[in-house]
Amino acid sequence: MSLNADWMQRDLAVLWHPCTQMKDHERLPLIPIRRGEGVWLEDFDGKRYLDAVSSWWVNVFGHANPRINARIKAQVDQLEHVMLAGFSHRPVIELSERLVAITPPGLERVFYADNGSSGIEVALKMSFHYWRNGGRTEKKRFVTLTNSYHGETVAAMSVGDVALFTDTYKPLLLDTLKVPSPDCYLRPEGVSWEEHSRTLFAHMEQTLAEHHGEIAAVIVEPLIQGAGGMRMYHPIYLRLLREACDRHGVHLILDEIAVGFGRTGTMFACEQAGIAPDFLVLSKALTGGYLPMAAVLTTDDVYQAFYADYATLRAFLHSHTYTGNPLACAAALATLDIFRDDEVIEKNKALAARMAQATEHLKDHPQVAEVRQTGMALAIEMVQDKPSKTPYPWQERRGLAVYRHALSRGALLRPLGSVVYFLPPYVITPEQIDFLAEVATEGIDFATRSAVSVAMPAGAPAEFRDPG
Repeated sequence: MSLNADWMQRDLAVLWHPCTQMKDHERLPLIPIRRGEGVWLEDFDGKRYLDAVSSWWVNVFGHANPRINARIKAQVDQLEHVMLAGFSHRPVIELSERLVAITPPGLERVFYADNGSSGIEVALKMSFHYWRNGGRTEKKRFVTLTNSYHGETVAAMSVGDVALFTDTYKPLLLDTLKVPSPDCYLRPEGVSWEEHSRTLFAHMEQTLAEHHGEIAAVIVEPLIQGAGGMRMYHPIYLRLLREACDRHGVHLILDEIAVGFGRTGTMFACEQAGIAPDFLVLSKALTGGYLPMAAVLTTDDVYQAFYADYATLRAFLHSHTYTGNPLACAAALATLDIFRDDEVIEKNKALAARMAQATEHLKDHPQVAEVRQTGMALAIEMVQDKPSKTPYPWQERRGLAVYRHALSRGALLRPLGSVVYFLPPYVITPEQIDFLAEVATEGIDFATRSAVSVAMPAGAPAEFRDPG
């Protein structure tokens, strides 16, 4: 028995994996990873896989990055953890100072959580509580976009709209207002991204005009709806949204968990619209993909709404055990050092251009409806019929066919349904980008010739997407 097979058997005897129908692993081998280096992951049998999705969008400077490793090793000999209630420590203070310095103006306070979903819960609770502290108890609803995703905890699911993740739990979810997404994949032929995004904003404007008295906040993923299929829209939508939120007295929450830290071509996606939110939620790449941590940045106005004598019961009594963990802070500080010292955003422009060049030929593929890109995120949408953009039946799991082919070629490409995408670490080389484009093209050709039919229950969501 190979080492891979041994570890796989031991795993399947005790583990329940995330975002997985475990029965799939009766036919789809699980891959145990022994080590990582740069863009590569290596299994126990010595086979390597190019991590084209940054291990769920977190790893920006490569696996086992020497600079991040060294910072964590130095920190672990000083302080591994201390509670952040009544205590503090140097790494969390320094990280907070630096986040305030690099994020859009007006974001002056940092609250920490353990992961992205928890960070979303913090922002939602803070907004609701802000209005309550001000006597506006009627402002308790949230507005979100269709096809959005903000995490897996109950409130985070409530402001999401990907049926696969939310339909089962509808009886548990908050009552939210959903507005049509400005998703530019759906724009009419001949209409620009900007024009389409402007047109779709009318729905948001109408919702805010009619319901602002009961709305606490609007929450959106800036520029890219990640788990919704890497759907993209124009920055003008964010600019119009900021203006409308100000006019109607509603908070703006920007979920930059997936798109922050250089992924869209600027350090933060909202910079492309020239705006600042009331709440900015960060995670994933915050620690370079090393340790779980989320940061919620907000304004002094929000902070002051909670600042009072204890007896007023206005405090934000929310906590996570590992809030502001020193090891995670050390990883984040090292990550920010690399951004500061290595001209990452500028270098990414050349890599993004290479991604576009390497996949240009796929625009003419008969089963590709669109190749779209925002910065270091590129998506290829496979369809059954190109002119009408008719999708493949979800039961055929065409993306899974691409995934299997890519593994055989030494690449980790985990599509979102029929959307093949690249979100690679920023240390990828131009030659490695060309390799990914070659593998993706082969995989798409293979997937269009064959489907991976898997029995699904009759009640499965009508808009199934293999989770990415």
